[in-house]
Amino acid sequence: MTAWQVLALGYLVVVIIGAVLLRLPIATREGESTTFTNALFTSTSATCVTGLIAYDTNTHWTLFGQLVILCLIQLGGLGFMTIVTLIFRIVGKGMGLAQSKAFMLSAGEDKRSELRRLFRRIIGITVAFELLGAALLAVRFCPQFGGLKGAYYAVWHSVSAFCNAGFDLMGGVFNGEKFVSLTAYATDPLVSLTIAGLIIVGGLGFCVWDDLFLCKGKWKKIRLHTKVALAMTVALLLFSTLLFLLFERDNPDFVSYSVGEKILVSFFNAVTPRTAGFNTVDYATMSDAGYLLTVMLMFIGGSSGSTAGGVKITTFFVILMGMIAVFRGKRDIELGKRRVHNALLRQALTIFVSCLFIVLIATIAICSLETHNPATTFQGVLFETFSAMGTVGLTLGITPTLSVASKYILMLLMYAGRVGILTIGLAVAEKKETAEIKKPVDTLLIG
Repeated sequence: MTAWQVLALGYLVVVIIGAVLLRLPIATREGESTTFTNALFTSTSATCVTGLIAYDTNTHWTLFGQLVILCLIQLGGLGFMTIVTLIFRIVGKGMGLAQSKAFMLSAGEDKRSELRRLFRRIIGITVAFELLGAALLAVRFCPQFGGLKGAYYAVWHSVSAFCNAGFDLMGGVFNGEKFVSLTAYATDPLVSLTIAGLIIVGGLGFCVWDDLFLCKGKWKKIRLHTKVALAMTVALLLFSTLLFLLFERDNPDFVSYSVGEKILVSFFNAVTPRTAGFNTVDYATMSDAGYLLTVMLMFIGGSSGSTAGGVKITTFFVILMGMIAVFRGKRDIELGKRRVHNALLRQALTIFVSCLFIVLIATIAICSLETHNPATTFQGVLFETFSAMGTVGLTLGITPTLSVASKYILMLLMYAGRVGILTIGLAVAEKKETAEIKKPVDTLLIG
């Protein structure tokens, strides 16, 4: 198989295995039942590090079921090929060229000679940040839930946040309410900032952290991809935080907050749509402007080669720079003393338009299937499809009420969002020999 096929089929196999394990009676609490569709939906959401759920994670699944979900989250966050590489190293076998290329593609690296070092960095970075996040969260959770349970909650939410999954265990903990996420910690700086920090770190990507480590923070030596990823992440976070402060100033949930608490909640709202799925506010009460901003952030997503989804901030950046170049009458995208090849712009436009087109088609399909469902609205369905495609996990609360057909559509969106539209396209495309002779050039009127 080609590297693209290895990646596409690998995630599919993991999803099916996870669904089978979650379908076992030992995975479900007594008095609860799990359909295969919902087991497959949960497995897809966990493997694709999304966070959309048909059942409340804490009240429906047993410890075994929760651990299966956690393993799927970790596997999906690290990347399927990272686990395959680990298995090859354990059994002492080498990887083939296709497998090595698939691993590098999943991690966002383009140099085969750096394969072993990159693998060690991925494992090291993941363990280090997840342990640090768990230690910080344990400071709050251990006194609140007890030593053992608090440590378990700390590790769970640290892994879920770093992998940008958005799964939580807070259902049924506070007044028996389900699907509450982290709303109880909206104004808690320790929990909110720790979770937000893990989301940002995971969303930057392993190749970014590897590059920063090798260059020891020297800006001139850092690769262009790393510079763009860091600059765009900071810009989006600052800009989105300010906009959420402006848009939600009259939100009923914000009235009782102090200025510092409003900034904290707005910052968390700016972080989590890219692409984690945790929430500290009820998105159903959000203003129309805040709703649309959240949808835009979910579509953009995080950095390439990371645990985040979306079309990726580098894709968005290339398209933005391409627009500026066209407006200025230039043929190439120029960034300082460098220029970006036009093939990269074509690739970015393909990803952007394909994802947008698929989301809109899925929205139309689900709306037509849910015409008799009183819980669904166009706004809720659109939010759900963008969330699934961006592997975010945020919802307006309609996920458990959807029909079987609608859930399968969301599963396809989550799978496409995690594996990548380009990867799927290259995996199924036929290999054809292209002729060297080029056809005559013609033109079209644009704009």
